[in-house]
Order: sequence, then structure tokens, then C-alpha cells
Amino acid sequence: MAAIQPAEATVEWWRDAAIYQVYVRSFADGDGDGTGDLAGVRSRLPYLVELGVDALWFTPWYLSPLADGGYDVADYRTIDPAFGTLAEAEKLIAEARELGIRTIVDIVPNHVSDQHAWFKSALAAGPGSPERELFHFRRGRGEGGELPPNNWVSEFGGVPWTRLDDGDWYLHLFATGQPDLNWAHPAVRREHEDVLRFWFDRGVAGVRIDSAVLPAKDPALPDFTPGTDAHPFVDRDELHDIYRSWRAIADEYDGIFVGEVWLPDAERFARYLRPDELHTAFNLGFMSCPWDADLLRTAVDDTLAEHAPVGAPATWVLSNHDVTRTVTRYGREDTGFDFAAKAFGTPTDLELGTRRARAAALLSLALPGAVYVYQGEELGLPEADIPRDRIEDPMHFRSGGTDPGRDGCRVPLPWRADAPYAGFGGEAEPWLPQPESWAKYAADLQTDDPHSMLSLYRQALRLRRTEPGFTTAASGDGVGAALTWLSSGPGVLSFTRTDGLICVVNLAGPPMELPGHSSVLLTSGPLDDEGRLPQDTAAWLRS
Repeated sequence: MAAIQPAEATVEWWRDAAIYQVYVRSFADGDGDGTGDLAGVRSRLPYLVELGVDALWFTPWYLSPLADGGYDVADYRTIDPAFGTLAEAEKLIAEARELGIRTIVDIVPNHVSDQHAWFKSALAAGPGSPERELFHFRRGRGEGGELPPNNWVSEFGGVPWTRLDDGDWYLHLFATGQPDLNWAHPAVRREHEDVLRFWFDRGVAGVRIDSAVLPAKDPALPDFTPGTDAHPFVDRDELHDIYRSWRAIADEYDGIFVGEVWLPDAERFARYLRPDELHTAFNLGFMSCPWDADLLRTAVDDTLAEHAPVGAPATWVLSNHDVTRTVTRYGREDTGFDFAAKAFGTPTDLELGTRRARAAALLSLALPGAVYVYQGEELGLPEADIPRDRIEDPMHFRSGGTDPGRDGCRVPLPWRADAPYAGFGGEAEPWLPQPESWAKYAADLQTDDPHSMLSLYRQALRLRRTEPGFTTAASGDGVGAALTWLSSGPGVLSFTRTDGLICVVNLAGPPMELPGHSSVLLTSGPLDDEGRLPQDTAAWLRS
């Protein structure tokens, strides 16, 4: 199958790329053992070419005990045996590139696994040793040191400190098996710079930085006092020097960085995107925004305004491996996303959610900048209900069992409707259970259906590459050709890009007349008998 070549515009491909997120464990199982692997990804490269994406972002595929889905890395230079080998990873990177698809890998600078050689050495060396200086070991408070060293709260809930038998406590902002690194130590910086070079040398085009605002800590590890100017472990100024040193390495390889930057302050968010730091950062505010025209318009305006001062392109994300799938979320009464609001058994209308997810796909793909598609979104997969005894996500256990966790959006993909386990692999049961209804979402069924979610994504991604008006990278002004809002009624978003491209989304109004146009490029659902745009439907037009 011939590759769909990227539009010829500029070497800065990342400014308007369509990037597909691969959660390897659940993408495709090449050896039939129930776990997705690199062989499975390689076998599905023709599918990804046909989908029309520019790059693949792989969540961590390194050696890991998988205490947190691979974000507990034991060795960055070794592929976890469940997924394959380093040689297979190199082959995958090369084969994808030959097909016009670049590779982005995930780096987790805040912490490593408790099975990492450094941490095992620190445990063996004992209190006060140089090995423990690579992490945050402290004596506890209280008369016998029985209290945690400070009042911080884990990102997963609960106390982020664990006490050892020798009396020392160690810091882990996430799960117990994810000890935080001490970024004030030069060896930590050198190691990560070496890891970056290791993967750039193997042909990756970019690196996604997990929890990018967390690695640096106040060296005193003081209590957190809300309202103070400097947070003890979020968005520390020291981070920018780290990322400037990383950027120098990336520039040697023409590589890029994508930061996971959760920050409410627009000015501080933009600092990470200065020309000598990160290239892009995830736009998580748009992803968590409810299905509401006014709120979405504000999210778009705020995002473009945040990026404009530093000339960085925006990124648009509807879903990822941490959040409730779009179809389910948009079918709920509360269509936003908040970790604290997740609960077992929240009702949803999947038909409504699917209509909205289709419209949201065209909205996000029409906005100026890069877009990320999480595996399975192109199939319209809903969130799966995982039996409690099969949940693996530590977020569930850290919540005391009240939070369903994130496994529901990580269920292995359905490929063939008539095969065991919807064609995910072989005869072995997948590592997470698939719902019995999963076969109806299988890629092979959707390929033959011109009205399926998969067909919609394929058409949209092709138009995005070939139609004038979508490209931002060619403009060379950093953000590229932004958008101009059109006058529209309540509950409607309507805007133009360049070259007469129009996007209109009817989120809450009655069927509406389309703006003046010469042709309809694509709609997320059928127009009504009078050619009007129904509620929860989007259209791309040419004026």
C-alpha cells in the first residue's frame, strides 16, 4: 500500500501534524499471548497509513513492572519483553518512516520504577549514602520519625511518602513503585540527556515529556501552603534550564518535544514554549471542556492566545489513555472531564455521545495547529466497564476503590468482528477484558461502511492534508493562519480559516442554514431534508 505523503510545506512538520497515540499493550497482539506488542503495531502499519496520520506517539514501551501502565520505567534502553526487543523497536521506527510516519517516544523525567538499578542500589546503600542522593530520601517528623516529612499529597491521592525499615522515607508523587528523582543532582540530568540521544540516534522524531511541570522540587521539601508564590513541586523555575539543555540536544537531531503541561496560568504555560524550550505542549483545557459552544469557543481563543506570544502551534486533543473516552463522556449529563468527578455506573447515552464525538472530531481537525488521536477514537469506542476484580490501575486502589481508574479507556482494540476477542491477537484472552459488544466496533466492519466513524476519520484526515486552508506550518509565523469567528446563533460555532475554508458546528440549536458556500467538503452526519445542519453535527465547507 502506498504511503500518503505529507503536504510539502516546511520541515516543521509538527506544526500541523496529525499524531496517533499508541498504547502498545492494547493496540494489537502479534504473538497471541493476550498483550499488545511491537509486532502487532508493525502488522498494522498499513492501517495507520490508510488512516492518514503523520506520526505515532508511543506511551512507554520500556522495561517496567507495569505498576502504572509503563510509566514506572526500570530501564530506558531496554524494551519490555512483553512488547518485544530493542531490535524490533528500531525496525518499527524505520519501517514507519519509510511509509511517511514519524515516531515519538515517551520520557518520564519525574520518577523511575522502584525496580530501576539506581533505586535498588539506593535501598541497599542505606541512609545518608550517595546513592540515595539521586532520589528524595528524608527522615520523618514526629518523636520517632513516624510521620511523613511534609504535608504533600500524591497525584494519585494519599500520602506520597513511603517509610523503609531503616527509618528513611522516600518521595513518590505517584504510586509507591515510582520514586521521584532528585533533579538537583547532576547525574540525573546527565542520564536523561544520554537517554534522549539514545533514542534520537535510533531515528525517533520526537519525545513526549510526561508530567513536564513536576520534576524539579524545592530542595528543602517544605510543606505546601496554598496561595504562596512558588509551589514546592509544580512549575518550578529550575525546569526551564533543564528543558533548554534538552532543546539543544533535540536541535542536533532536528527532533521535537511535546510537553504534558497542566497549568491554569497562561503566561507560565507559555514559558515552556519559548523558542529555546519545548516545541509544543498538550492543550488539556480543550480536552476537558464540556460540550458547550461558549465554553469551547473560550477554550479555543484562550489556547491560541497562550501560544501566540511565543510563536508555538496549538495542539488539540479529545482523548488519551488517562481520560474517559469521548463517546461516553459526551453522552453524559456532565460532558466535561474531571478526575474527581469519575464514578462507577455514571449513566451515558452512547448514541448521543457518538453524534457529538463525530462532530468534535471535525471541530478539532479544523483548528489551527497539531491534533492528537488516541487509538480507538477513530473507531468510536466507548469507555468500557471493567469488572472490579480485573482493574489494574493504581489510581483505583489509591482512591480506596471509589475511582474506577483509567483501565476503561485502555481496553484492547477490536480488529476483526468474526475472530476471537475481536481479532486483537490469537486465542489468549486479552490482558484487560473486552466487552461482549466490542465486535461491532471492529475495524474490518467499519472499513466497508462509508458512514462509520473510521471512514469519517479517514476522509477528514485526507482532506486535512490535501485541501487548502488547513495548513498552518507553511505560513511560517509560528501559530500559522489562525481562525476568524463568523457570526452565528446560540449554541453554534462557526469560523473560517484561509483559502475559503469554513467549519461550522451546531452544538445545541435547531437545524440551521449553512453559511454561504460553494461546496460541502464533509459533514459529521447527514444534513436534513432541507439541507440544514442538525444539532450535534459539524460541516466543513468551501466558500
